Amino acid sequence: MTASGASTTVGTGPAEPIGTAPLDGSRDGARDGVAAGRGDLAAIEADLPAAVTAELADYLAGRRKGTLDVAEEFAEATDDLARFVLEGGKRLRPTFGWWGWRAAGGVEHPGPVLRALSALELIQGCALVHDDLIDDSATRRGQPTVHARWASRHIEAAWAGDPTRFGAAVAILLGDVALAWADDMLHESGLDPAVLARGRPVWQAMRTEVLGGQFLDVRGHASSDSSPEAALRISRYKTAAYTVERPLHLGAALAGADEATVRALRHYGRDLGIAFQLRDDVLGVFGDPAVTGKPAGDDLREGKLTLLVALARAHPDRETAAVVERAVGDPDLDTDAVAAAREALVALGVVDDVERRITELTASALDAVRGSDGTDAPALAPPAPERLADLAVAATRRVR
Repeated sequence: MTASGASTTVGTGPAEPIGTAPLDGSRDGARDGVAAGRGDLAAIEADLPAAVTAELADYLAGRRKGTLDVAEEFAEATDDLARFVLEGGKRLRPTFGWWGWRAAGGVEHPGPVLRALSALELIQGCALVHDDLIDDSATRRGQPTVHARWASRHIEAAWAGDPTRFGAAVAILLGDVALAWADDMLHESGLDPAVLARGRPVWQAMRTEVLGGQFLDVRGHASSDSSPEAALRISRYKTAAYTVERPLHLGAALAGADEATVRALRHYGRDLGIAFQLRDDVLGVFGDPAVTGKPAGDDLREGKLTLLVALARAHPDRETAAVVERAVGDPDLDTDAVAAAREALVALGVVDDVERRITELTASALDAVRGSDGTDAPALAPPAPERLADLAVAATRRVR
């Protein structure tokens, strides 16, 4: 153990990284400074998403030998998972985790911290693979979803049984692999056990919340509770908690943050996380497929209980709201019907309502870390306040 909380214990060493050369010629992924720049804050922060991707590539490559020991076919399946994790995503969760750590004064031995926070992307991988299956989505990031791709492979190979059920089974298993490996990556990060112990309750709460949010989303499809409050509760737990709030909390906990810092960061994370999801809801109906990577109006086809839909259902103009209602849950929704639903949502004023909420939530989030909400904000370590402000803009004004 070092004074800063980095463990001298070496974790499981990776094999050859998938699609990349070894970062420093060695095979130990759980130590500080595994590659040039990994022990250098400035080098990491020059391109934090790239640093996270490098950590993931290094770790995932190290797991391949274990999958080969099971069967070559299993290794090929987990290669598919690795490509899914590595080839897309904005790395928002590790980024928020990093700036939670930095806000609480984290500076020394960043390598193990970067490794630990990168594990959040495997939680995200699990959530996306399972969410696509639950929603029966055909594409993600402009590519076939995991269950759709494996169903196609079943057909091409002329295997026995139902291709759809086979694709679903593979997606469930690969999502489970991602979740298991996320835990492993965190605990093999090289952080001292005492530091990991500070983060463990946050990690556990985050996993429970994201699964609980997914359950609420599934229940929302089936039940008659389509109130705005129900939609916001889903947004809070399915996305906000594990996208912004808990990653910030995790990073802060690893740095040993005091209660005031944790409270401010969680306030920021809760409000910004909901605003992030509301922006996602707007893009799910109004986004450009060439930019979002998903078909136009996909949220409508899937019957998602978004705040847009909940507000439309609660609107007194029942004739206009009926245009939206007819679109929700229609798997054969065509472009004309999507356009009509968009026009109805605008006419009802619910788009303006959601945009207003995004603006107010973003302002509230920033107030929490600036002390502009009538309370004394904690003194966050620089340059975290500026980076958190930048992230708030990026999360809520995005087009994909």
